[in-house]
Amino acid sequence: MITDETKPSDFKKSEQADYTHIKGWGIDADPENDPVYPMKKRTDEEHEGYTWERPEKQPEDVEILKSVERPNLTAAFGTASPPEGLNGEIRKFAFKYSESSYGRWLPLVLADRVGAIEGIIEDLKKGHVPNIFAERGWGAEWKYNRKNFLLKIAAAAAVTAITISVISSKKKNKN
Repeated sequence: MITDETKPSDFKKSEQADYTHIKGWGIDADPENDPVYPMKKRTDEEHEGYTWERPEKQPEDVEILKSVERPNLTAAFGTASPPEGLNGEIRKFAFKYSESSYGRWLPLVLADRVGAIEGIIEDLKKGHVPNIFAERGWGAEWKYNRKNFLLKIAAAAAVTAITISVISSKKKNKN
């Protein structure tokens, strides 16, 4: 089982495998045939032509979320959809955590789902009824994976029915 404590050595096979049937396998095993053997003696003369002027930085005209691991912004970054709405707030929360943390990635997954719902609401506000069936790929799912698609719909219907019954029973108990 793979866990956070899994080491690379856990993936190594105990017996030595034979890959000689693969064309080109072991081509670099002979050090005399290795193109970097012996290592080049560097004089740093080749670095003389490496001087260049740094290009102009990309303007920061929208809010940009940056990793806590990086002290500065990357050279290029996306500005097409700056964080806004509820999904933007969830993203801002997520970016307070390390890139190796569940506290980072689980909220980002949630923010994507919230963003999809916000997009549907925004479409409806503009008077456009989205074709959710086509946009979610349900046509292809129906055509190529009908059994699992029907199972997903049944599971979603069951969860919805249970949620509605629990909420309505709580309201009846209060009255």
